[in-house]
Amino acid sequence: MQHKVLSTKLLAGFFFCGGVLVSVHATAVDDETAPAAKEAWKAEDFIYVQTAGQFRISPDAKWVVWVKTTGDKEKDLRVTNLVLSSLTESREIPLTRGSDNNTQPRWSPDGEWIAFTSTRARPKPKPDTAPMQIWLINAHGGEPWALTELAHPPKRLEWLDNDTLIYTAEEDPALYEQELKKKKDDSEVVDDAEHAPPVRLYKMNVKDKKVARLTSNTDWIEDFGVSPDKKFVAASHAKSLHYSFDQKVRPQVYLHDLRGQEKQIFKDLRVRPEGFEWAPDSSGFYMATPFSTDARFMTAGITIVYFYEVASGKSTQVNLDSENGLGFDLQTIPGGFLALLAAGSHDDFARYAAEKVAAGGWTWKRRTISGEHAKNLEAFRVSGDGKTIVYSSSTASRLSQPFRARLDGDKLSSPAQLSNLNEGLVKGRLYANSEVIRWKGANNEEVEGILYYPLNYDAAKKYPLITAIHGGPMGADKDLWGESWAYPLQLFTDRGGFVLRPNYHGSNNYGLKWAESICCGKYYDLETPDINAGVDFLITQGKVDAERIATMGWSNGSILSTGLITTYPARYKVASVGAGDIEWLSDWGNVDFGQSFDAYYFGKSPFEDPQLYINKSPFFKMDRVQAPVLIFHGTADRNVPPAQSWSYFRALQHFGKTVKYVVFPGEPHGPRKLTHQLRKVEEEVAWFDKYFFKTAKPEDEAVKQGTPLDALVKGKNCRLNDPYGSFQSKAPNGKAMDVATSLVPATVDRNGLSIGCFEVTRSQYKVFDPKFAFAPSTANFPANNVTLENAEAYVKWLNKLTGLPWRLPYEDELKELYENREGENTLDYWAGYAPNPEDAAKLREKAKQIGNTAPLLKEAGSFAGKGTENEVPIYDLGGNVAEWVVTRDGKGKVIGGSADCPADPKANCTPAPEYVGFRVVRGAAKPAASSQ
Repeated sequence: MQHKVLSTKLLAGFFFCGGVLVSVHATAVDDETAPAAKEAWKAEDFIYVQTAGQFRISPDAKWVVWVKTTGDKEKDLRVTNLVLSSLTESREIPLTRGSDNNTQPRWSPDGEWIAFTSTRARPKPKPDTAPMQIWLINAHGGEPWALTELAHPPKRLEWLDNDTLIYTAEEDPALYEQELKKKKDDSEVVDDAEHAPPVRLYKMNVKDKKVARLTSNTDWIEDFGVSPDKKFVAASHAKSLHYSFDQKVRPQVYLHDLRGQEKQIFKDLRVRPEGFEWAPDSSGFYMATPFSTDARFMTAGITIVYFYEVASGKSTQVNLDSENGLGFDLQTIPGGFLALLAAGSHDDFARYAAEKVAAGGWTWKRRTISGEHAKNLEAFRVSGDGKTIVYSSSTASRLSQPFRARLDGDKLSSPAQLSNLNEGLVKGRLYANSEVIRWKGANNEEVEGILYYPLNYDAAKKYPLITAIHGGPMGADKDLWGESWAYPLQLFTDRGGFVLRPNYHGSNNYGLKWAESICCGKYYDLETPDINAGVDFLITQGKVDAERIATMGWSNGSILSTGLITTYPARYKVASVGAGDIEWLSDWGNVDFGQSFDAYYFGKSPFEDPQLYINKSPFFKMDRVQAPVLIFHGTADRNVPPAQSWSYFRALQHFGKTVKYVVFPGEPHGPRKLTHQLRKVEEEVAWFDKYFFKTAKPEDEAVKQGTPLDALVKGKNCRLNDPYGSFQSKAPNGKAMDVATSLVPATVDRNGLSIGCFEVTRSQYKVFDPKFAFAPSTANFPANNVTLENAEAYVKWLNKLTGLPWRLPYEDELKELYENREGENTLDYWAGYAPNPEDAAKLREKAKQIGNTAPLLKEAGSFAGKGTENEVPIYDLGGNVAEWVVTRDGKGKVIGGSADCPADPKANCTPAPEYVGFRVVRGAAKPAASSQ
């Protein structure tokens, strides 16, 4: 589930856990700047996407350091690196590279240094130290170096002064922990407060690396904020290891005077601190906390803000002038703070001015900030003077990008993009148009959602619809880019379907009443009618085909999708679900927050009303399911027990339903390995292609991708007849030809050219040169022992024959196609290993003893071709015969691999004449690379 836990949001200084169609706006890619050719979305696009976050602006407001996250194929995980971007010009400097995780960048007060946490390898690590440590790098460049060698990884860090860092970490291992490590005992005692190391505050001098404890607490510090004058630290302390389960013993807030004193504050308030932001003048700090009317739990509600004044020791709730509460972000500026406020499908950007009133308290006045991206901010960071802002922005139809801008009063002005993330996707994909829609749901109350339109939408037609349901329930889908391995929506709009993301009752960002509306036994009762009413609405609008409805979701989205296929079994034709509950009795004790979630939303624990838990469980309604169901789950999930999906799978099996279950070994609530994420997307798309869109073609798992047989099966093969060419009575331009002389090389389009799928074959070449002799069994072998003059004469003859512009390719036009080729017909294939130059010379001499001319050649297309899933392959680019190309100064050159040379590009092997042939292209010459 995202179920049971308020979704965690990384903020600039905060960490929060957290029937008329109205078109608010529609968003789409600007086609005026887009290239003419667009590709379909691929599963990999959602796995390897780049993101930006954790912005930190330098003290002089001239630079911003940020974290770039990318997918690393070799590591099979997402990795993070630090990037430095100028705030005054277009300049970007990577500070770290590689497959490590580098996070939490923090500027020193003088702007000379950047501290950060990293898993990068240390030169001589001590035994039993954690992979994650604190590192330091000069902001002007150079190599970083490790500052710490901690047994437990640091959790959070800040600067105290130019020479001193402050951080939190678990205490060094006690003897008990040391002895367990010696035994290599990885057993765990659950909620073992007696032996769980306290999390304390430490400070470290970056010059001599000396560390000192700042606190002697015996509990666990979760978060902290340092006052700008470096005199105080506000910190939240966890007092129970099982608070998330039952919410009985709440965290407490302490004000630590760095001169050695501390005091508990907010004693009389029901708070759960989730972030601290100090006022620039150190007069006090702002603290966010969830608020709920429920007497026991703060599982659902809104986020409110308190201000604590150090001098008076008094706290005041900030009047946000927003009934929905705080949204995604808050940061202080001189005289007040900036905040994103919850406002349904978006967040409102606002400035607050703080004023002290006569009675000694405080009040705040709100002003709305406007600007091009003001309604579509994901996170932001502001400079110390409050005038420069850095943020991420996106829409439901536009990928997220980082920006810098000026904050001129209440105006976000002069935005400039900091970095071009996912440049290939931005320019190379078609994006679904989207809009915010509203309809009447349960209790006749208005429900809001994001609607994604199918590719090439025609208002005169009706289309299939998939409901893509968010987790939580305290989650929300906004007009922001929210697609990932869990929700690869563009793959479904590309296939001609609508996608609806509904913000059902219980979602956050819509106020206290909406968030709490499904508590106390109403879980399922409002959400599924909300979603189904959205489907009804689109059907009545004439957009959607009532007979083609499906659903998908992860976590709580899985739970509600299951609710739909059991409550409205005839409507929902297909379902894909991940990590969701179907049986609630066993859920209560098997997840980390069973009581605080289940007892809140159901109103009672299973001990108080076991029948209620049975009645709420779709497990006992599996006989109703008509949809083919695809299930995903990780075996190490602590949010939803993996046994839930096993029960789901077995129940559907028992009733003879169509079901498939994909298990991700060792994965938590969401898969982290990229291969698992990719498998999820591929399985899901294949499921919908087969059962919903009904476009899937039978596949033979014994056929290797990229081989000629694979291309032939998929109908993507250049072979139009046995001699690998096209017999036609007319040329492609309609010119009449003699059938006996019209064997034309088959081609495929690449890079604006028509390129021969194969090297010119012997049978094709013989039509041009009747004297060219070969054994009949080798008709489809490449023409060999061809000189440059012969090749040029062939293309002139082909031009005259067809009236089309055939020619030899220029070297720089196709150079990238010939590079990085593996598994082709080279000397490596025949030798069975990669020969060095000496062995290669011996092998070539040995081949000459076979007796045939060019005995190492094979039939064209014997090895895997080069091309993506949606492209017709090109064969033998890296082997068989080396191929003639023309340089820009008109000289001939042979490139590509050959059967008598090693694949190693360093070998500098010259192919023998009998291993030289050619490939033709058709079309106007592309400009030279130097002029592009």
